[in-house]
Amino acid sequence: MVFWVVSGAIVLIAVALVMLSAFRARAEAEPPAAYDLRVYRDQLREIERDVARGVLAEQDAERVRIEVSRRILAADTALQNAQNPSQSGQTGLGVLWVCSGLVIAGTFAIYLDQGTPGYGDLALSDRIALAEALQAERPSQAEAEDAAPSNPVAEGAEFETLVGQLRGALAERPDDLRGHRLLVSSEARLGNFKAARAVQERVIELSGGEDAPLQVWTDYADLLVLAAGGYVSPEAEAVAETILARDSQNGVARYYWGLMQLQTGRPDRAFRVWDALLRAGPEDAPWISPVLAQIEDVARDAGVRYQLPVIGSGRGPSNEDIEAAESMSPAERIQMIQGMVSGLAERLASEGGPPDDWAQLITALGVLGRFDQAVVVFENAKRVYGEDPGAMDVINGAADRAGIL
Repeated sequence: MVFWVVSGAIVLIAVALVMLSAFRARAEAEPPAAYDLRVYRDQLREIERDVARGVLAEQDAERVRIEVSRRILAADTALQNAQNPSQSGQTGLGVLWVCSGLVIAGTFAIYLDQGTPGYGDLALSDRIALAEALQAERPSQAEAEDAAPSNPVAEGAEFETLVGQLRGALAERPDDLRGHRLLVSSEARLGNFKAARAVQERVIELSGGEDAPLQVWTDYADLLVLAAGGYVSPEAEAVAETILARDSQNGVARYYWGLMQLQTGRPDRAFRVWDALLRAGPEDAPWISPVLAQIEDVARDAGVRYQLPVIGSGRGPSNEDIEAAESMSPAERIQMIQGMVSGLAERLASEGGPPDDWAQLITALGVLGRFDQAVVVFENAKRVYGEDPGAMDVINGAADRAGIL
């Protein structure tokens, strides 16, 4: 309620100031007829002075007086009309009132559509705390599966009959790994992701449990999210962490971990993970398309001015990313940058690259506190671009930001 009172008062004050300025301008503006009237009266007095000095004959003076008097009458009539607002003047004020009303109505309409009425302002610490609470208290896998819509896919009566027969056969042969794998794909084909997820759990058991191949675990992560309607549950998060513990660069697990952060109010973390996925590639990786569809919106929500990188280029973070990293905790900063630096350093050492890439690597090493390495890279860059003033401006700027100049 306080917001509406304050914002309404601000809008009314602004409109009042605009209207006051318009009325004052009308009041202070001198009509042209008033100026003409003063001039003609001065002319009459000048005529009398000329007659008194003998430079103007009385007969000629009378003729001039008549002409000037006629002009005075015309100017006086025009002045009287100007002092009485005309229809056009009233129309102008009416238009101003209408425009002011439209501005007020439009402002509130946009806020109601784009804003969040009744939602108080939150400091950054409050937002982080809220995100942590949301992450800790979010629904379980079972709750999400119960709420997820059912979208069965019709594959024909013959296929559904075969799947039913496979289910019955596996009930009698619970240790048939190959059959369970086939049932997982069949249930998923029918859109029965909840059933497919349950069968995949048996596949994990038959494949060695925690020691099962990573592909078995990543398939399980996919099915958990699909069964929950695209939601990353605590159980799916735990599976992603299990995969990352064995392979920290696993694209499926990193994508879902970023999606979980996005769903729980941390677009900044989701952005860092997904940006690294794009830079790592490859272009045909299954997670590239969903990341591309969302990352620009995620970057905007994270407060990052973002330009899509070349997929699979391995290039380091942009200057905007580095500036954002300076406000992160050391652990988050390392998580964002460390994986990018190695690939970029290897590429520059073997293939070389443009000045911007050298600058990005120097800046990233400075953020990581690897000043000795930053100096080495800076010296290498000088050997490559020492005779190019424009390139050296870029490289020297990066060295200054890294604190090695």
